[in-house]
Amino acid sequence: MGVVVKSVTWTKRALKDLRKISIFNASVIGKSKALEVAHNVIDAPKILENTEYDFQNIGSVDESFSHLKQEYRKIYYKHYKITYRNGKTKIYITRVFDTRQHPSKNK
Repeated sequence: MGVVVKSVTWTKRALKDLRKISIFNASVIGKSKALEVAHNVIDAPKILENTEYDFQNIGSVDESFSHLKQEYRKIYYKHYKITYRNGKTKIYITRVFDTRQHPSKNK
């Protein structure tokens, strides 16, 4: 069976998370560096579209979402946890979390 290629799509919630992170980063490290970080976070999940890898096995299961019906997986870019799930035709980026924050904010 051939390799399944699915595109990565960001949910509104994940984009909201990234926006909040960017606003915080801009106040700490400046706007241009915050923008660079945001672009890198956006680019990181593109590995899930790479046909050389099986996207279903790249990230580990995200236990903080185990209470939900679907399986959520996570990958990391530096200290940012990017949570995603496998949809029928796309891979959905559902949350972005700065791991320097308190874990309770990841709900």
